Amino acid sequence: MTAFTFGLVHAPLTPFSNGTIDYDIYGKLIDFHLQHGAQGLAIPTHTGESVSLTVDERQALLEYVIKHVDGRAPVIANVSEAGTSIAASLAAHARQAGAAALIASVPYYWKPPQSMLVEHFAIIGVSGALPLFVYNSPDEMGEMEVTSKSVVELLGRLPNFAGLIDSSLDWQYMIEVISLARAVKPDFQLVSGTEYMISARAIGATGVLSPLSNIAPRLVHELYDFCRVENYHDARSKQTELATLQRLLRQIGIPGLKAAASILGRDCGVPRPPLSALADAECRALAANLSAISVINSETRGWH
Repeated sequence: MTAFTFGLVHAPLTPFSNGTIDYDIYGKLIDFHLQHGAQGLAIPTHTGESVSLTVDERQALLEYVIKHVDGRAPVIANVSEAGTSIAASLAAHARQAGAAALIASVPYYWKPPQSMLVEHFAIIGVSGALPLFVYNSPDEMGEMEVTSKSVVELLGRLPNFAGLIDSSLDWQYMIEVISLARAVKPDFQLVSGTEYMISARAIGATGVLSPLSNIAPRLVHELYDFCRVENYHDARSKQTELATLQRLLRQIGIPGLKAAASILGRDCGVPRPPLSALADAECRALAANLSAISVINSETRGWH
């Protein structure tokens, strides 16, 4: 296991053509992210439709990205799964493939007690033997939260437990976690799972997992840079624009992200079922709403 610092990490979409992964487009997409501020790439996250990929596809996708990136940036493997043994096997594969770190959420569908959550993450971490970041997103995961007590217990069991990625926007929870965790492990990392970076950075977050970098990487990078040096005054206007974009896309999810990317000249195809593409009228409305966000007009069109 080597040390890993979670900075500005992009969460790329997964492009499909006729229902299969389009690796030609994927290569362009990965290069786009690297050219536009990504300090790392998380593959494949929920933004990348990980739950709609088979295990074989997830492994092939990770191997492709690591080979394509060729050392230009660290690649973080999302190994979240419903079953502990499946997640653990994905973690072991990620280590063998050359991933720099792991992300794991609470198990899909199941709602185990906190003691079993700790066991779940410990098994994954041992199997992967890489820095492990636990992903806490109660809204996405049926209100299952990784409690601060579980974070401390896992620190006692797993030396490579590196940090928590939080998407709850529960600032009191985040303060409690970082306070308790850093008392045990001073270099414990708190990572924002959303682009609400000002509040997260003020609490002590040092990194961000960014889905909106698929749409507005320049804006995300500018906000990240201001927050990194705690220049919150200049960050405020950037945060306001990103909050507007997030509210616009939050309700329509992955179909909205893919439609927005296409509007900006970076077509990644349509989502896999059970998700469906936006209707033409919805796409036109989205395009109008995007154009009303002034900074979007300064973002790159196409792949360069």
